[in-house]
Amino acid sequence: MPPRHPHLALVGCTASGKSALALAAARRLGDLGPPVEIVSVDSMQVYRGMDIGTAKASVAERAEVAHHLIDVVEPAEDFTVVRYQEAARSAIEAIEAAGHRALLVGGTGLWFRALVDDLRPAGQYPDVRAELESVADTAGLHRRLVALDPAAAAKIEPTNRRRVVRALEVTLGTGSPFSSFGPGMGVFPATMFRIAGIWLPRAVVSQRIDHRFDAMVAAGLVEEVRGLARRRGGMSATARQALGYREVLAHLEGGLPLDAALAGAARRTKAFARRQRMWWRRDPRITWFGAADNPFAALAALLGDWASA
Repeated sequence: MPPRHPHLALVGCTASGKSALALAAARRLGDLGPPVEIVSVDSMQVYRGMDIGTAKASVAERAEVAHHLIDVVEPAEDFTVVRYQEAARSAIEAIEAAGHRALLVGGTGLWFRALVDDLRPAGQYPDVRAELESVADTAGLHRRLVALDPAAAAKIEPTNRRRVVRALEVTLGTGSPFSSFGPGMGVFPATMFRIAGIWLPRAVVSQRIDHRFDAMVAAGLVEEVRGLARRRGGMSATARQALGYREVLAHLEGGLPLDAALAGAARRTKAFARRQRMWWRRDPRITWFGAADNPFAALAALLGDWASA
């Protein structure tokens, strides 16, 4: 039986304030109706110990409003979209069984679509992957992808080794272009989720990214990354690609000056935010709520929309 109240989702680019806004909305909606539980849609918040750089909700916030898909695995592991899909489905089933509402919050677009639209991602091809991983030249691998699947290559940074290898793994393992898998991103079927998006001007998001990195460093980001790298098993290739973590690792392990590492992290995060905007704006199911600078200015309108659902 479908839930009495539809489940909710709040999306948007990084540093747009969606996590804090979602927490405030969950508190208020829980006072008006069934409790709301947050389900993270963030590919890096699944890792234990990666707290500061992923801007996780605090322990106190998680005690007040239940959060799911946070601190699921160790950083030494790879956590795939398939594993996320399975775990998130189980979380939502438990939320429904309790008579509560789920609120998806995050910016990892593929994970969101995999859950909301029940995508079936391509499988794993370990032998092909091992062969690709033995090639040190990431740019060369990207050129190979350009020749085999230009549509996929155009959407992947030549330096993003993890995504380049994955695209080649699927292309070579299946004999079909990586871009042919997944949802057909232009298709947006009906969904049981009431989806909202938070929008801030680009200049504001850029400034918030700069301020957030300053705050993260002050909170101990460098020390956090150092500790994670020293753990038994270290950090997986996926975890090492996290925004900010990759650059701090370049400082700690490669001698890159910290100022340069942080500047690079901010640039990469801003580029990522631009790509997220492009991703989300294609989805006609999203109702957008904008604010000039403070995301909480959109809270009343967001609550009005969700309370009526």
